[in-house]
Amino acid sequence: MPSHSRSAEIFRRNRRVIPGGVVSTNRAIQPEIVFVKGEGAYIWSADGERYIDYHAAFAPHILGHNDVYVNDAVIRCLRDGSSLFGSGTTVMEGRLAELMCDHIPFLDSVQFLNTGSEATYEAIRVARAATGRDHIIVTQGGYNGWHNDVACNLMTPLDVLGPRAVDEYAFHAISAGIPEAHRKLVHPINFNDLESVKIVCERYPVAGLITEPVLQNIGVVPPAPGYLAGLRQLADRYGFVLVFDEVKTGFRHAFGGYASLSGVAPDLAVYGKALANGYPIAAIGGKQALMDYFVHPDPARRVLLAGTYNGHPVPTAAAIATLERLLENNGEVYAYMASLGRYLEEGLQQALSLNGHDWVISRIGSAFCIYFMNHLPADWHDLAGHHDFALDNAFRAALIRSGIYFFPLATKQCSISAAHTRSDVDQTIDSIVRGLNGILEPRAAARI
Repeated sequence: MPSHSRSAEIFRRNRRVIPGGVVSTNRAIQPEIVFVKGEGAYIWSADGERYIDYHAAFAPHILGHNDVYVNDAVIRCLRDGSSLFGSGTTVMEGRLAELMCDHIPFLDSVQFLNTGSEATYEAIRVARAATGRDHIIVTQGGYNGWHNDVACNLMTPLDVLGPRAVDEYAFHAISAGIPEAHRKLVHPINFNDLESVKIVCERYPVAGLITEPVLQNIGVVPPAPGYLAGLRQLADRYGFVLVFDEVKTGFRHAFGGYASLSGVAPDLAVYGKALANGYPIAAIGGKQALMDYFVHPDPARRVLLAGTYNGHPVPTAAAIATLERLLENNGEVYAYMASLGRYLEEGLQQALSLNGHDWVISRIGSAFCIYFMNHLPADWHDLAGHHDFALDNAFRAALIRSGIYFFPLATKQCSISAAHTRSDVDQTIDSIVRGLNGILEPRAAARI
């Protein structure tokens, strides 16, 4: 078993100057491994161990770590003297905006930021400005960023959440420092539940509803047939702004995100992660009438959008190159990743069909999650009540010991990149089967 001794020393050193030793607290997990190199489908630890990576830094690395085409574009932009000018526009930000608007039909215009949380913050602010209302609907089990409106109701334990709601849940903050008065404006509801949306809209003046079109912060929980179309109809009926948070789904499932696969056009969509293959950039785009609130002629109605590093040349060059790669040969990279996903899914179905334990794999294209329950979850309440979290955590730990890196927290999504190969998937299937059997056989013996 790896000792991770060098990683442990780095963590000890960093904890002296960084709270918790990490600069994003959701990275504080066990085992504590420090990674020092990424190339293609692989990452290496400070202790010299190589892992096949399915975490992909929470999914940005759609082309694999340090894709040559993307990195070459970044190097060219630096060698050409590009810099952060902080005045006026640039050729590159216009090129990136054109790539998105020309290939995603419901984007009339876009704006660029640095993180997904910034993008969702701006989307909610636009919704409030455009409607003159204050209340927001969010999804239980969804994650839309760190700010006050959405820092709630993620993986809420059922003993805290309570019985299944027929309308809305109480606001359960995932951060301290959110004012009580602010919480009254946010209404968490179940995913795949249109009736709850109707009830909340009858009770409150709702400015917007923000949701991941697929819940991918608790694995891969797909929308039920008609759910997204139903949200579109309700948005039109009640006059709220429909926002799709495609920070994880955008450019992962298709160039136009999951919205393009569903055929449902949101009013606004936000993107990040796979947009630049790991470089820090985010985007908000949608209907012109809403996007123009950023330049509204009436200063009292204008939505502030500002950021020193918005459109920084390095991530902008990376995003352009990433989108160019994703568009090559009519998007053949998506077909390739989906084929690996099917190969993995079929291999697991065959290998695990006789192990006698409830499990199901949820997969959309290159994103997948293995749930230890007897059906695909419909929402967080369903998942929290039926999934074997202890088995999931033990399973992920066993995979890491065998050189397969799934993020070691139950229900977290796994991502296949364009750099993965069938050989990688074969090794992964073998490790999954051995890892599960190694956990389940002692469990079975203990019951005898």
